[in-house]
Amino acid sequence: MHPSRYFSADYREARERFLAAASRTGATPVAETNPAAGPSGETLSTDVLRLGPTDAERVLVTISGTHGVEGYCGSGVQVGWLESGLWREAPEGVAQVHIHAINPHGFAWNRRVTEDNVDLNRNFPDFDAPLPENAGYETLHAALCPAEWSAETIAAAERASEAYAAEHGPLGLQGAISGGQYRHPDGLFYGGARPTWSHRTLLSILERELAGARHVGILDYHTGLGPYGYGERITVHAPGSAAEQRVAQWYGGDFTNPLSGTSTSAVLAGTNCAGIERRFGERALTMVALEYGTEPVPEILEALRADNWLHRHGDPATPLGREIKARIRNAFYGDTDRWKQDIWERGIDTQRRALAGLAGS
Repeated sequence: MHPSRYFSADYREARERFLAAASRTGATPVAETNPAAGPSGETLSTDVLRLGPTDAERVLVTISGTHGVEGYCGSGVQVGWLESGLWREAPEGVAQVHIHAINPHGFAWNRRVTEDNVDLNRNFPDFDAPLPENAGYETLHAALCPAEWSAETIAAAERASEAYAAEHGPLGLQGAISGGQYRHPDGLFYGGARPTWSHRTLLSILERELAGARHVGILDYHTGLGPYGYGERITVHAPGSAAEQRVAQWYGGDFTNPLSGTSTSAVLAGTNCAGIERRFGERALTMVALEYGTEPVPEILEALRADNWLHRHGDPATPLGREIKARIRNAFYGDTDRWKQDIWERGIDTQRRALAGLAGS
């Protein structure tokens, strides 16, 4: 059977399939209910399945849907891992915690952000300290987030971006736009002024599930950067640290790090990895984001800008609204058999390597 069968058409189907697959393991998932509703008024939930010993010292955690609409990818791997029975490959003494749709609102609405327009992977700065500054985004915000969506405003944003890139380079532009900003709640890549529901829920889940753990491997599934279907293993552990050395060992040196300038990702502020390290730093943590390519970065950014405009000034129920929603879904979900095959093979290889790394620790 082709692995494309593990992937779903929308959040509702993805959740139903995850719960059905979870039930076949004999374990009972725990639902964390989001305070917002779905597009049809439906209840939205993050679902958590634990497999293995309750007192395990070594735990593998997988996370889907950090960026909402990117949840199709991670959900497909999680569902397939459970449906196919591959979860039984876990070595003795190693537990698994599968967190499905940590940002269910974004997943259900085909948005990258949470219900409060926050990028969850920028929502983990130290809120007790001054928030990070992003002067580049300040320069670009007005052009990137216009009150009207038209050929003129699209062209104006392109001109502003090209001018910035000419002065600061393509990666400088990418960092200015996507690195995270904390001044414009209506803008792109907004990191928030406080922890979101998804932030609080993720840390609460980990507090509960990692109570007895001394070594934790975390895989966070993402899409949008890099060659089509290729899964880049990205870590943001400090270069040269013991944690980065474990990443190198587990994955045979096949990883990148934005802090070393080796990744397709810019350096980001307020990542969930940084927040988890701050909260659980007494444990050995080995974390990677598995980032799969979909479309070229300029097309991704325009889809995000359109979606931001739509939910600030437009109407998703109009023909233009439906066009924009289809566009952002396509920007983060390569809904083809080839793409899903690539996602599945790289995801399973990465999970197997993580389990082996934990078993040997």
